[in-house]
Amino acid sequence: MSDGPGRTPDISDSEILNVFRASSEPVLTTSEVAASFEITHRGVRDRLEKLEEEDMLESKKVGARAIVWWDPEHTTTK
Repeated sequence: MSDGPGRTPDISDSEILNVFRASSEPVLTTSEVAASFEITHRGVRDRLEKLEEEDMLESKKVGARAIVWWDPEHTTTK
């Protein structure tokens, strides 16, 4: 159940992005994304950070330790 450094990811980038695309929420927390997969919270956060570096996700710190993530390609404004 680990997806830490040096390990082959058990899930693809597309699978992670699909969690955002399928969600009715505009932003998701790391924990919300992690709930969809059998990898550690830290493993998911590492993957989300990688996707952000590749401009596939964006994030914002919203508290002392909380971060929200979103897919800029699939975010609508009302």
